[in-house]
Amino acid sequence: MPDIQSSLAVLALWAAVGYLLGSIPFGMIVARVLGLGNLRNIGSGNIGATNVLRTGNKLGALITLLLDGGKGAAAVLLARALAGEDAAQLAGLAAFTGHCYPIWLSFRGGKGVATFLGIFLGLAWPVGIACCLTWLVAAVGMRISSMAAIYMAALSTVWMVFLGYRELFVLGIILTLFIFLRHAANIRRLRDGTEPKIGQK
Repeated sequence: MPDIQSSLAVLALWAAVGYLLGSIPFGMIVARVLGLGNLRNIGSGNIGATNVLRTGNKLGALITLLLDGGKGAAAVLLARALAGEDAAQLAGLAAFTGHCYPIWLSFRGGKGVATFLGIFLGLAWPVGIACCLTWLVAAVGMRISSMAAIYMAALSTVWMVFLGYRELFVLGIILTLFIFLRHAANIRRLRDGTEPKIGQK
């Protein structure tokens, strides 16, 4: 955890900026622009890239993935450049919260995986790369996006310690718990053997 050097007003400002950035529902926007329909009526009803992929549109899923990750990275990079490391971590947490609980969608948002990755790519790119590779290997091996996300989140704090970014550990624990919470229904389906595979409509 970084030293708290910014004032409460500055921290509150970057928490608000992070939340507003994170709450932009790019999946819904991309789906509408590409004529893919309302994501709430497709697949899991989730607003993230995995559900966009269930429409069969790989380009739309890729764009959603990059934008959802980009808003997490943007929040922390802007806060770091204009305030400091404490504001950057708080902005990242707020961006993740905004994605999962966006005010524009009655607080019913996504599961935060792409935003999680973007946050750590922005805060510490070696950790972000390690998390991306963890997700990729798990996804290719098991073909189940939720399982890959759970493995990625579970190992993220291990990468933080191993790569020398212990100041991110508290944030990592909080976001990992969020990932598990947001995937509670997926975990139940994994136990039941009914979780859909990547690309399944």
